[in-house]
Amino acid sequence: QVQLVESGGGLVQAGGSLRLSCAASGRTFSSYAMAWFRQAPGKEREFVQGINANGGSTYYADSVKGRFSISRDNAKNTVYLQMNSLKPEDTAVYYCAAGRTYGRTFASNYDYWGQGTQVTVSS
Repeated sequence: QVQLVESGGGLVQAGGSLRLSCAASGRTFSSYAMAWFRQAPGKEREFVQGINANGGSTYYADSVKGRFSISRDNAKNTVYLQMNSLKPEDTAVYYCAAGRTYGRTFASNYDYWGQGTQVTVSS
């Protein structure tokens, strides 16, 4: 079982950057695929970026292509989301998720979730 805690959210101006962290507990963290999702008020939770267990493969949504980057440090049981060139439409609660299968973009494919961290991008 994995527990996840996100941090690093906050208020940033459009064009700015923010780095989110997701700290995981559990001895088997390195065996899980990880992903970031986000949910804006009144919107469905949407996939942002995913990464496989060893960090060698990533995939992402078109909306963040070239701006966001996911990475992980299994020695620290942590996954990151580096967000650059932020836009007001990036404003959402960002969630870290863990699953047993890499390459999934639907929220129901993930087994464990963090509590979320708010990212607000002002225009």
